[in-house]
Amino acid sequence: MKADWEKLMEAFKGDANRLVGDVDCTAAGKELCNKIGVRGYPTIKYGDPSALEDYKGGRKYADLQKHAEEALGPSCGPANLDLCDADKKQQIEEFMKLSDADIGTQIQEKNDAIEKLESDFKTFVDGLQKSYAASQEKKEADVEALKSSGLGLMKAVQAHRSIAAKGEL
Repeated sequence: MKADWEKLMEAFKGDANRLVGDVDCTAAGKELCNKIGVRGYPTIKYGDPSALEDYKGGRKYADLQKHAEEALGPSCGPANLDLCDADKKQQIEEFMKLSDADIGTQIQEKNDAIEKLESDFKTFVDGLQKSYAASQEKKEADVEALKSSGLGLMKAVQAHRSIAAKGEL
């Protein structure tokens, strides 16, 4: 993916409406990566710099280029109201009426809710993995018990009888 990403950065170099770049989250960019929620590598984020979203599309150059052309650039927001539909404009107007403290509280509440959803999901998946592992172990033990109960010998007897019935013994 690194080569495709570098090709994409070169393709959009100097574009006044789109920035394609990279950050080393293990060195000087660590603080930024923590701030924007980078949890694994490579992570691709896009959108408004104050509200970046996780990119979930393909990792080949053609996929990245298509996404950059379609999704990057000016978008609906307080600085670009002309790009917003009526519902988004109304929502922005309502948010603009809030005090910094009120909007900060609402942002924190929604971020906390997202973190709880992520945590609940992780707990659920961990439970599934433990259940899967226990079920896998039980199945393997049960299959081994059935095989050990003479299954192989039964198959040998059946094959022997079939051969004997054909008179091939």
